[in-house]
Amino acid sequence: MELRRTLRNLDWWLILATLMLMTYGLVLIYSAIHTFVVETGRSWHMWRQMIFMAVSIIVAAFSLRFDYRMLKNYTKQLYIVNLVLLIVVMLFGHAQLGAQRWIQIGPLSFQPSEFSKIILIICLAAFIEKRLEWLETFKDYLPVFAYVLVPFILVMRQPDLGTSLTFIAILLGMIFISGFKYKWFLGLGVTFLALMPVFWRVLKDYQKNRIRVFLDPELDPFGSGYHVIQSKIAVGSGGLFGKGWLEGTQSQLNFLPENHTDFIFAVAGEEFGFVGTILLILLYLIIIWRGIVIALNADDDFGTLLAIGITSMFMFHIVINIGMTIGIMPVTGVPLPFLSYGVSSLLTNVGLIALLLNIKVQDQRLQF
Repeated sequence: MELRRTLRNLDWWLILATLMLMTYGLVLIYSAIHTFVVETGRSWHMWRQMIFMAVSIIVAAFSLRFDYRMLKNYTKQLYIVNLVLLIVVMLFGHAQLGAQRWIQIGPLSFQPSEFSKIILIICLAAFIEKRLEWLETFKDYLPVFAYVLVPFILVMRQPDLGTSLTFIAILLGMIFISGFKYKWFLGLGVTFLALMPVFWRVLKDYQKNRIRVFLDPELDPFGSGYHVIQSKIAVGSGGLFGKGWLEGTQSQLNFLPENHTDFIFAVAGEEFGFVGTILLILLYLIIIWRGIVIALNADDDFGTLLAIGITSMFMFHIVINIGMTIGIMPVTGVPLPFLSYGVSSLLTNVGLIALLLNIKVQDQRLQF
């Protein structure tokens, strides 16, 4: 009876969209690393991604047996664990591509900043829920800002600008649903603009170069602007229906760097064209749509805040990643959910979908 009720209350739109994106991701990742596989005979990237994909789905299904509200009992411990992991990676982490973001354990490495997203969403939702009755003035929100500021600073020091900005997106989504006034948002925007010179001094040189080449990619066509130029060529050359799977010249001939991670959307654009990328965007819109519906119909404020935080994170990742691929956003290293290669990102994203499904299952009032 319990299993039947769970299956009846599952959000099948959300499940279908997620599974289709994960399958699409495997197709694109294989294409992106195809040349490497042919030249070396090593396909462990694909096997690693598929194994952890299967594991994450099994764990997500098992997690539906528990009520998401129990997470509120462990937020203090989760917050402390999050800070400890971020400090450990800052002190002893493995450096790669100019950033110290990975913890290496034998042959495996993981990125704590990816898991910190799901931890922050859970902890911040519980933190705000406890204070909802007292959040009446801007001053009342200062502890909320401070709560996010600590992990934000630790991630910025890695440096990981993309994840830091993701924290801000999660925060903005949650305070918006909690009643944060529009005029306060305007004030925050003005303050941010006023502090831009200070933020500019904090950024690393390569981060500054990314912003400069965003404004003019030809400023450094063989350096910081190379990724964006090659990505735009790949997307533009795909035309309406694309060149076909494994037929993309930018990807197969390795003109496009990071084509299996940050710039995997360019592979989709080149090989499957406008039609293929529109399908991707529609699948993402389904996830955003269901996330908002689940948030608005959740049984309690904690569930609403959780769902909005998750949806805000997905929206930010999708807009920023696709935007930087086609040259309308600066390159920040934000992965595309379910498509970009990476176990840490995959586990985090599937975990967030599992949370959304859990909220839906626990809510008897949610209507299609």
